[in-house]
This record gives sequence, C-alpha cells and structure tokens, in this order.
Amino acid sequence: MSLIQSNLTSVLQDVLLRKSRHAFLLSGIVSCSLLVRAQVETPPAGDEPWKKEYRATATKFTDLINTKLDVRFDYDKSYMYGKEWLTAKPHFYPSDSLTLDAKGMDIHKVAIIKGGKEETLKYDYDGMTLRIHLDRIYKYTEKYTVYIDYVSKPNELKVHSGSAAITDAKGLYFINPKGEEKNKPTQIWTQGETEANSVWFPTIDKPNQKTTEEITMTVPSKYVTLSNGLLVGQKENGDGTRTDHWKMDLPHAPYLFFMGVGDYAIVKDSYKGKEVAYYVEKEYAPVARRIFGHTPEMIAFYSRITGIDYPWPKYDQITGRDYVSGAMENTTSTLHGESAQQDARQLTDGNEWEDVIAHELFHQWFGDLVTTESWSNITLNESFADYSETLWNEYKYGKDAGAAVNLQGLQGYLQQPENAEKDLVRFYYADKEDVFDQVSYPKGGRTLNMLRNYVGDSAFFKSLNLYLTTNKFKSAEAQQLRLAFEEVTGQDLNWFWNQWYYSSGHPKLTIDYVYDDAAKKVQVIVSQTQGTEKVFRLPVAIDLYNGATRDRHNVWVEHQTDTFTLAYANGSRPDLVNFDGDKVLLCEKKDNKNLDNYIHQYKYAGNYVDRYEAIAYCAKHQEDAKALDLLKAGLKDRYYRIRELTLNRLDMKQDAIKTAFEPLIAAVAEHDNNRPTKAKAIELLGSYENPAYKSLFQKAVSDSSYSVSGNALEALSTLDSTAALNLANKLVKSPAKGELSIAISAILIKAGDESNYDIIADNFETMPVNQDKFQFVMPFASMIAKVKDPNKVKRGIDLIVKFKEAIPASYRGQTDPFIDNVLNGVAKKKEADGATEQAGYIKTKIESSKKGS
Repeated sequence: MSLIQSNLTSVLQDVLLRKSRHAFLLSGIVSCSLLVRAQVETPPAGDEPWKKEYRATATKFTDLINTKLDVRFDYDKSYMYGKEWLTAKPHFYPSDSLTLDAKGMDIHKVAIIKGGKEETLKYDYDGMTLRIHLDRIYKYTEKYTVYIDYVSKPNELKVHSGSAAITDAKGLYFINPKGEEKNKPTQIWTQGETEANSVWFPTIDKPNQKTTEEITMTVPSKYVTLSNGLLVGQKENGDGTRTDHWKMDLPHAPYLFFMGVGDYAIVKDSYKGKEVAYYVEKEYAPVARRIFGHTPEMIAFYSRITGIDYPWPKYDQITGRDYVSGAMENTTSTLHGESAQQDARQLTDGNEWEDVIAHELFHQWFGDLVTTESWSNITLNESFADYSETLWNEYKYGKDAGAAVNLQGLQGYLQQPENAEKDLVRFYYADKEDVFDQVSYPKGGRTLNMLRNYVGDSAFFKSLNLYLTTNKFKSAEAQQLRLAFEEVTGQDLNWFWNQWYYSSGHPKLTIDYVYDDAAKKVQVIVSQTQGTEKVFRLPVAIDLYNGATRDRHNVWVEHQTDTFTLAYANGSRPDLVNFDGDKVLLCEKKDNKNLDNYIHQYKYAGNYVDRYEAIAYCAKHQEDAKALDLLKAGLKDRYYRIRELTLNRLDMKQDAIKTAFEPLIAAVAEHDNNRPTKAKAIELLGSYENPAYKSLFQKAVSDSSYSVSGNALEALSTLDSTAALNLANKLVKSPAKGELSIAISAILIKAGDESNYDIIADNFETMPVNQDKFQFVMPFASMIAKVKDPNKVKRGIDLIVKFKEAIPASYRGQTDPFIDNVLNGVAKKKEADGATEQAGYIKTKIESSKKGS
C-alpha cells in the first residue's frame, strides 16, 4: 500500500509552505554495544492501555485452504449478495468449531458440504465474528468445506477513520452507484488492508493466513471486472448481466483479495507471455501506456535483482475513483487512486505516479509472495516497497535519481520528530492502522539502504533471494529476514536488527575537524547528541580528498564521542574530509565544514547528496561571492533536481542576487529540457517584470506542459494584463489542469468577471483531492467573495467544505485551520457588503464541518 499521495503531498506542501509534517506516500534503536541475541521490544512509557498490550501474531487455530465466492451487487442499496464455499482444516489441535471474521453482514445460512449436499450447521454471530459449530471434531489432517449464504452491507457498518495510508475501512465500496453524480463513473472496488475484506466475505482476516481463491461476479453487461488470478470464463445471462469467473490457484493472504467493476478501457501489455493490463477510464486509454508502460520492464528488473521470476499468473492495474488510499498491491491486481490517471500534458511534466507503480509492483514479491505475519512486522512489506522506488530510479534513470528518491525518503521521516519514538518492528500500538507511517515506509527503506551499503550489493540481493525462496507463499517476521542475511554473509547481524528494527530513533551527529599540518594528520571528531541513553553503532566511510584523488578510511562510530586520527595522503592537507562518503546514514547531522570544503565536495565528491548539501550550504551564504559562483554552477548541474533546488533557494529579495542570476535564470527558462525546472525558472523570471521576456512568456503559454504554460501565463500577466486576460478567456474553454488551471482562474478572478464563475466552480469541483486543489482554495474563495448571486455563493462554499471534508482525517488537524480561515475571510467580506444571510450560511457550514471532523 502506498501512503496517500505521498502523505497528501507532505500535507499539501506543509499547508502551502507553513511547515508542519508526513507525505502517502513512509524506527528503531537500542544501546549500541554488540548484541548477539534478538531484542524484545519493551513497552513504551505512558498510562494508555495500548502501551501495555503486546500485539502478538494471530494464533492459528484453523488454516484456510480455498475460498470460493459467488457474488452479485445491488446498486440501489449498495449491498452485495454472496455465497461462499470455504475449505479449511484445523491448524494442529483437533477442533469442532470455525471462527471467522464477518463484519456487518446478514447471515442467512451456514452449512457443511457432505457428499455434494448441504447439512445445516449451528452458529453464533454478533455482527463482527461468526462462530460456526462444525458437525464433528476434525483433525489437522482432515479438510472440510462450509457453505455460507450472506449479505454484505458495507455502508451500514461503523468503521474507524483509518490511517496515514488508508482513510477508511469498510472493505467494499460502491462509487456513484445510482449515477447521480455528474462527471463521475459508477464503479465498485474493494480495499482489504488491513482487515477490511471480511466486510464482504467471511474469512480469517489475518495476514498470516493463505488461501487459494475463486470468484464469480455477476455484473451489468456494460461493465468489465477484475479480480485476482486469471479470468477463466464469462457467461452472458440474457437479462442484461454477465457472470465473470476469476480463479487464483496460488495461495495468498485474505486482505489481498480484490474485486473491481466499472466501465473501463483495457489496454494490454505482456511479460514473458503473461498478461500485463491497464484498466483505465476510457478517456485515458490513449495515454495508458505512458502512465503504466514501464511495468513490463519493472517486472523484468525486479525478477532479475530478486532472482525470482515474477511468480504470479498475470499482473493488472486498475484505477478507482474516491479511493481511500494511494494504491494497493492486491495480488496480480493492483488498485490505484484516480490521481494515477494523467493526461498527455500532465505527463509532459513527468509521470508523477511512476514511483507508486514501482512500489506496488515490488509488493508482489514483498507482501504478496512473502507476507508479514503480523502488522507489527509490516516493515517486511512496506519498507521493501518503499525502497523499491530508490532501486527502480537508480536502475532506470541513474544514480542521481536513485539517491534523490532516497534523500526524499530520509527528509520525509525526519520531518516529524515524533517518528523517533517509534520502533520499526512495533509490538505496541493503539490501532493496527497506526503502523502505516513514515517509520514503516521511508525509515524502513533507508534502513535497507544502509544494510545494502554495509553488506554490499551481491550479498544484499542474494540474501533477499534466500528470504523469498525460503518463505514463499508463507508469512514471515523480521527475524527471518535477519537469518537470511546471516546465512549469506556469515555475520551475526543481531546488532543491526536490534538497533534499527527493534528499537527507535536515529543518531544526531556533530562532526568537527581538527587539522595538524605539522603532524600531517586530521582529527575527525564525531559526537552523538541524541542523548546518552541511546548510542548508535555505525559503520562509516571517511574520504580524504586532494583534488580529485580520494583516500577512503572505513571506521566504526560506536561511542558518544569518537575521534578518528587520519594521516594526510601524500603529506598534503586534504581539500576535503567527507564524512559518510557514500551518504547512506539515516541521521541528522551538523557537519562543520567550511565553504571551501563544500565547494570541493560539489566538484569532486560528486554524488547527488554531496552536491545537494553543497548547494544547500551555499544558499545560506549568498553574501559570499564564492557561494554565488557555486550556485551558478548549480543552475547548470547535470541533474534537474539540483538545478531546481538552486532555483528554489535563490534569495530573489536581494537586488544583487536578482541581477547576477537573471541571465542564468533566463537561459534555464528558455532551454532547460526538464519541464518543471523550466516552469520554475519562468516563475522567477516573471518577478523581473522585464518587457524583454514578453515574447518568451507568450511562446511558453503554448507549451504542452501545464506547469510551463501556467507559470508563463501568470508571468505574462505582470507585463500585459490585457493580453493575459485574453489568453485566459480562450484557454478556459479547453481542458486545463495544475498550474495552468490555477493561473487561468487567478487571472479571471482578478478581472472580476462573474460570468466565468460557473466554469471556475466546475473546474474546482472536478479536481481530485490533491495539492493543486488545496492551492486553488484561496483564489476560488476570493472569487466567491466578489460574487453577488447567493446561489453561486452557496455552491462555492459547499464545494470548498466538501473538499475540506474529503481530506483524510489524519491531515485535517493541519488543513482545517487554513480552510476555515479562508472561509471566515469570505464571511467577513460578505458582512461588510451587507450580505448577512450569505455570511451566516458560511459560518454555519464552517461549524457543521467542524462537528463532522
């Protein structure tokens, strides 16, 4: 599962640059002495009951073997009518009962199948758990099949609000079932993780169960279906419906079961003769391969590095409206949120969903083939999927791209101080949904990156192969991963697991340098400042540079303060001492280098993080000519993220900086081959209000990229508001998204023409819940403040409140104050204009939305 849109794009870019914290899109540490036994997590401090409740792996009383379902849907009631034939056996001890999770159902009949006939069984049902009294005592060598006739009523089930990765937990979702919402298709999709599939079929809804599967779905003939495994049959029923038969012959966990129904185009690819298909809304069929088309290459890459060829019979991907997560790795049938669907112009800026596609695919090995045995061990699923984004980018786009994704993950984890209090393997939590966070995702991914660096690529991937091979079609815990690494490397790795998996936090390092030219030695002094109760043991490379020549020293940091005395190479004082030469440590650090050191680091150490750190340092010293020279080099860096970082860090409030960098910014605006970087340069160039750039802006408005076009239109408006308004009036009649949509709306709003209100409101309504929509709230609200028609005002306020309430609950503590403040501003403007009834309506909507949050 992906963290929701990289945790709602870092809480909508920290509520538009006000720093707060988590993107969907992701801890652990003990004393650093060399431990040789597996660490047992101690309960966290505090009086809350959950802090004393050890979350053990679910006890297996029964083993699931096969699950056969026959289902049909009632779109008017949002019900599913189901029949189930469940084959199971006692796990070990003889048993005369079967206990199943079955949430919020009507149970009509329970029977056991004997000789092809049904024999009614007694059962107890409390609305959540179905306890079936079998006809006799069964031994673990004896299988039995029970039949259950039931109704699933997901919308009548009371569920909690979910987590940072999933915002709801009712399992089965009817989207616009009666077709009452315009511009929204009718769909059905399911979401099982963590334990919500038991809303739509009785099962033992635990991750340490595995079962084969068979589903027949009866649906309106105009719709297509998708489920796990292969489509083995279809039958037209002659009444406007069709029954599709899906079958999965390989065992997988119940939470990975999936059904999807809707009016989709199916675009087909393949991998070694296996179907690879993309189910998208029909308007996106022409660009489906631009969105998902790297999938066969990803499958080949992951098959190669794991040493296990893709193990399932097919791999399909489908999109879902109003999806409650970012994406979900249902076995052979991944479900993506609607944001995956990008049009051709959006894709010009780059496929923002590619990392999610890579993430979910890697789950087919880590999570589906081998599944965490408990939610406490979710790192075995999510940390690997998180790290796969680094692996894919490194392979496909180069080391800079992989390192950039890795750094982004580290920054996401460090952004929330409370993450340091959580273990990576977490046996104590308030709710199982809580483990889907920045610890299980990016911290776990960065932990794997350190492990890979420590043992080396060959041993790392050989260990993954051993882990997957040993545990395939089974569940596992983190210790089994350790054992695989120990068998391959020959090392005792308890110290690493105890430090990073079974404890919390991360090192905070201060690095100082003392040069002794007479002795021709340098002291590298590393202090751990996170507190004396936790001292980390860290294998680190320290590189000494003379010019481009590097002299590497591999050392261990393992005390509160360590001093490493290193001889000058060739007797010359080094130009740079580069601590953590590979830039892999999961840490916060204060690295007391000087400007000359960082300039040398940029030029000669040269990996992405080295260059990033150097640009970031120079950006804080823009009063220094040497720092400015390096920032100028940053604008010509080989990798676009460094160029974009440099643009973002320029202090454009300083006239001298603005003047010195103008020709370089103009060159990026005109010639950069990366569209978002080009767009940023155009944005900055607009601040010069220089008529010489008018033709550049006019040309860029026609660019295929929404971000370039939008920023160019906004920049043009600073030079020629009439020309910009004329263009906006033309562009508003064509599809526009992202920066272009925002720019058009802002210009039209500023012009104060109420005739465009409906177009702008329609645009806002159809935007998905993302950063662009959040950014659009303020300009849209300013237009509502000017509108006189009370019906239009009410519609606009309703749309903003609807968006506010659609933001996942875990983020609303940060987004609600911003939106409420904007709405209160509209209310005050209406009061000042004498529109007291409109003002009262706005205040009422604010209060009612607070009660619902």
